[in-house]
Amino acid sequence: MVSRAGDWLRQALRDLEHAEKAFEDGHFEWACFSAQQAAEKAVKALFQHISIEIWGHSISRMLDSLPDNLKPDHVLVDKAKELDRHYIPTRYPNLHSEGAPMDYYTKDDARRAIMYAKEIIEFCRNKIV
Repeated sequence: MVSRAGDWLRQALRDLEHAEKAFEDGHFEWACFSAQQAAEKAVKALFQHISIEIWGHSISRMLDSLPDNLKPDHVLVDKAKELDRHYIPTRYPNLHSEGAPMDYYTKDDARRAIMYAKEIIEFCRNKIV
C-alpha cells in the first residue's frame, strides 16, 4: 500500500485553517465540524503512516485502535470524544428538537474544538515525522 499520510496530514491542516476562519466569521457550528474533520484526517494520516487502512469517523475509536506503542493517553481520547459529537449535529437541523445547528454552537464550543483538534494533529504529526 502506498502511504498517503502526507496527503491526509496536509488536508487535516487545511481543515484546521478552515475551522479557524469559520471561528473568526462567527460560524461556530462549522468551526466545530471543520475541527472534527481536521482531527479525523490527522488520525487517518497516522494510520496511513503505519500502513493500516482505517474507516469511519470516530476519532476516539480510531485512537483507541492504534497499536499500544502509539496510543495516546485517556485525556486526549476524551478530547477526541468531544470532537466526535460534532460530526453530524453541526450540520443537520433534524438532530435538534428545534432550531438550526447555528443556534446551538457557541464561541466556547468552537474555541475548544479547535484547541482539541490542534492537540490531536500535533500528537499525530509527532508520530509520523
